[in-house]
Amino acid sequence: MKMLQPLLISGREVLPIVEGGKGVSVSTGLSSGSFAATGCVGTFSGVNADFYDDAGRPVPQVYKGKTRRERYEELVSYAIRGGIAQARVAHETSGGYGRIHMNVLWEAAATARILHGVLEGAKGLIHGVTCGAGMPYRVSEIAAKFDVFYYPIISSARAFRALWKRAYHRYADLLGGVVYEDPWLAGGHNGLSNSEDPARPEPPYERVVELRRTMRACGLNDTPIFIAGGVWYLREWEDWIDNPDLGPIAFQYGTRPVVTKESPVPAAWKRRLLSLKPGDVYLNRFSPTGFYSSAVNNAFIHELTVRNERQVAYTREPVGEHTEGLAMGARGRQVYLTPADSKRVAVWVAAGFTEPMKTPDSTLIFVTPEKSAEIRVDQQSCMGCLSACRFSNWSEGETGTTGKIADPRSFCIQKTLQNIVHDGNVENNLMFAGHNAYRFSKDPFYADGFIPSVKQLVERIQTGD
Repeated sequence: MKMLQPLLISGREVLPIVEGGKGVSVSTGLSSGSFAATGCVGTFSGVNADFYDDAGRPVPQVYKGKTRRERYEELVSYAIRGGIAQARVAHETSGGYGRIHMNVLWEAAATARILHGVLEGAKGLIHGVTCGAGMPYRVSEIAAKFDVFYYPIISSARAFRALWKRAYHRYADLLGGVVYEDPWLAGGHNGLSNSEDPARPEPPYERVVELRRTMRACGLNDTPIFIAGGVWYLREWEDWIDNPDLGPIAFQYGTRPVVTKESPVPAAWKRRLLSLKPGDVYLNRFSPTGFYSSAVNNAFIHELTVRNERQVAYTREPVGEHTEGLAMGARGRQVYLTPADSKRVAVWVAAGFTEPMKTPDSTLIFVTPEKSAEIRVDQQSCMGCLSACRFSNWSEGETGTTGKIADPRSFCIQKTLQNIVHDGNVENNLMFAGHNAYRFSKDPFYADGFIPSVKQLVERIQTGD
């Protein structure tokens, strides 16, 4: 196993091992500061991060606004306070070693405002900003304003080329690196384009070589590429280290840091990860963002799967084969189904799925009265956590709406991510994970349910295992 050599990241030479940022309250100041303390790069999440009371307890994010716009402003305020709090914890925990990065999602709510607020309130504590989930053109401009490095998360050379031409070439000196996130292997939201087949993974090596060629054409010979998604044993990536075709690279870990002593997630979450089997992580498109995402195939995902299967097309008037009437709502307004779909609906209704709900695609899904009520409450309680949400039809633009009806085939992502990290129900909430998470159960390092410290994990990674 080749020895990892220090790499210049965010203005300091550190080990090229990076903690990947993970959503709502999962990557915290404690976890990221602990990574930095080992001489690596720690990344805390700036997406609705926790902040604390005087006793050090997380403050529940309770929304009091009567309108979505009022709750959206509350969410932005919470996010800024949380980001500043996590940056301070990370700085103190790091002891001045390593580098501290903050991860944000461009398609989350008010990302530009939140970045400004956190970087202003935590000056000197954050060395870099990583940003994905969309095309974050403006992140370079914001990073330059505060003299911090920026790291776009992309899944193809084509995406980076577009970012470079439109914005990044103006701030080349602060482009600290490019995160290549494998769209078939990474956890959380995946950057699959319309031209890529989710069922046909492409080998990462050729895609990363193409990215490096593109970067070299931009004069970025020595700018590191972070390899994210699918990294477990470094010995499996030995040919990537000191490879002249790839140039300087670092290895980013997203799922493995969840199973550490410093990770804030509940014990049930860690135990579940340690017991996963091949195929237990499911690439799906249920997210209200519209992106593909990878999550543990638990009861939450199963319910979404079968909910989407109980779906038929309808028309408002008898048209072609749509001849069978179906009464909708308290007023009994008619819509029309095909005879075959009418028979399917009768079976679902007999099984208790009696409530039809309209989707933006002129289809109906059928759910129980209890699930229908839950969906409607969640949609009405929307706090605008995304720039645009297909589940609630919220948009942070002037109109406050996407212009489409709310989509009951999806879910409130803010609700479920807050629930799983704070309450620990790993069956009935969304549980993001990378596709290699099944390797916990096969890796002797985790035998008998062993949970390492961050320091122990980093030492283990350096051995090649």
